[in-house]
Amino acid sequence: MIESGRPRLRRGYGNGRLVRLSPVILTVVIAGLAYATPPEMAFSRLLPAAPALAAAMWPVLPTVLLGTVCLVLMIGLSLVFPDLGAWWTCGGIVAVTVAAAYGSHVRLQRERTLFQVRLVADAAQQVVLRPLPQRFRNVEIESLYLAAAAEARIGGDFYEVVDTPYGVRLLIGDVRGKGLPAVGAAAAIVNAFREAAHGEASMADIARRLDASCSRHNAAHPPEAPMERFATALLVEIPHQGSRITIVNCGHPPPLIHGPRTVRVLTPSAPSPLLSLAGLLGDHYRADAFDLAPGELLLLYTDGIAETRARDGAFFPLTEWMRRQPPTPPRDLLTALHHDLLRHSRGSLDDDIAALAVRVHAP
Repeated sequence: MIESGRPRLRRGYGNGRLVRLSPVILTVVIAGLAYATPPEMAFSRLLPAAPALAAAMWPVLPTVLLGTVCLVLMIGLSLVFPDLGAWWTCGGIVAVTVAAAYGSHVRLQRERTLFQVRLVADAAQQVVLRPLPQRFRNVEIESLYLAAAAEARIGGDFYEVVDTPYGVRLLIGDVRGKGLPAVGAAAAIVNAFREAAHGEASMADIARRLDASCSRHNAAHPPEAPMERFATALLVEIPHQGSRITIVNCGHPPPLIHGPRTVRVLTPSAPSPLLSLAGLLGDHYRADAFDLAPGELLLLYTDGIAETRARDGAFFPLTEWMRRQPPTPPRDLLTALHHDLLRHSRGSLDDDIAALAVRVHAP
């Protein structure tokens, strides 16, 4: 399932409801065992566990009410079994309920703070990774983004697509590093691309504009690490007419084309410098042309996909995986990729992941 360019997993509603009712179930089970078994077994001493469990998932007032119910049950059991030692257990229920109420209060405060952080992250995502239209003229596009830290919702990977007089132009890249500094650098690169893609006829000149923007951002916000902050990037131009696409690869993993018979790796003829390193390596950006026939599928991705590891350390075999895929729409390809990445890594992603799947239709 893909919403706003990001696949999401469905969660079973019934299981979640059962978990939230578990403190009540635990209370009933303990009270039943305490009533049905000999007093020497003293199951009633487990009643403080119910409000303690409730604190992990309930608000303060329901937690206190459950503790009160446990206290009343303990008093009732003491009337049936006078030798239970009820006063010690009642004191334990009161103490645990007070502590559980405080713990529930602290948990709710942290959840509110996390919710606000996620709102800010979502706002940042709308700037760096705004939702893409599924169609640019005859070009069909779907996007995928997965942050390694689920709480962050966004990282250093970025992408953008714009429709220009020169054709549909795409950008995908990865800023070295994580956290807000990486997000800031990604935003600077993406904003520069949105302007340069409309104003520059040459894809190499767009790359120079992105390098200058990344360098200015680094000068204004110096990285804390001794190494300079840089970014890999891949720029693609799909003309409105014709089947030859233009690619400038700035140290990024090469894209793949899924054709009717094979999968082609679009390796650059010569390396181009990474963004923010042109001052050291020279601004010799090279544009290469490749064939992309109508119906073929173009996959752009960041290194987080190719470097996704299984528990035994094996990398995700992206090229071989592509060869096994049947002809499929971009949306279905990214859904399958998302599923297989999580299965390969057992649900544990070590790096941010971004991908664009593109298919050109006959005019």
